[in-house]
Amino acid sequence: MPCLISGYEYDIFISYRQKDNKGDHWVSEFVEALKTELESTFKEEISVYFDINPHDGLLETHDVDASLKEKLKCLIFIPIISRTYCDPKSFAWEHEFKAFVDSALKDPYGLKLKISNGNVANRVLPIRIHDLTEADIKEYESITGSFLRGIDFIYKEAGVNRPLRWNEEKPHDNLNRTIYRNQINKVALAIRDLMEGFSPAGEIVKATKILSEEKLPRVKIRDKHKKRLITMSNLKGSFKFSKVGQLFSGMAILLLILSAIFYVHHQSRIRWAYKHALPQIEQLINKNKIAEAYTLTKSSVYLRACSFMIKQTLMQK
Repeated sequence: MPCLISGYEYDIFISYRQKDNKGDHWVSEFVEALKTELESTFKEEISVYFDINPHDGLLETHDVDASLKEKLKCLIFIPIISRTYCDPKSFAWEHEFKAFVDSALKDPYGLKLKISNGNVANRVLPIRIHDLTEADIKEYESITGSFLRGIDFIYKEAGVNRPLRWNEEKPHDNLNRTIYRNQINKVALAIRDLMEGFSPAGEIVKATKILSEEKLPRVKIRDKHKKRLITMSNLKGSFKFSKVGQLFSGMAILLLILSAIFYVHHQSRIRWAYKHALPQIEQLINKNKIAEAYTLTKSSVYLRACSFMIKQTLMQK
């Protein structure tokens, strides 16, 4: 089952000492009860990693880093804190608890989240099943950097310090006044609060943090976008200039064509005037029909250009 947020393998990782799951299998029962409670708390399916290997973690011949590296990519880490868990020599302490804290300190969300009510919560959610010694508490707090504030599943009466069971024979004799069913519900609600710190607002925080840490890719994207805008602007300007240029070019060509037509027509009329009109005018003058010759001269613009020639002819007469 995939994690609700991409980039992580599981939503929840359960870490424990194999010693604490022998006998009445307290850890196994806790995990099953928690899964049932999570189903009634979340609309989505919450993925839980729980190693039921009878050995204390992986075997010595296994590659610990390769086997756990992906599995420890989880949103919430739940250690079952017992009298034997806070042991630097144990596999769960060294390769699960400490490894998760180191990894969480480096990932985009960090080890602590700001939840919906404004408080800050640790992604390590300890489940305490024994009263611990001061040395164990200090050992735990030296790794997380915060006070040990877990959810207790401890049955306590005079001379008794053991895990709280779901089927207690005399639950009212418990000096802690805790009920197993209620504690399971508290764990599910605490997980819900933490999950709200991840999504959807958490996704925005994650993305913002990634972008702020990776400035070069962000600048490249902006420069590329800016370059594309400039290119589009240039194309738009070029297109606009091309349309105006085409309009002026068309007008110029049309003007040249009209000028050429006018010039050809003008020249043809002048040639007609010289070839046909002037000889006719000369004949009329020779016949002393001056008035008719003058009228023929005024009848055409092109013949007016010949008036100087007509005057010269008349002067000669």
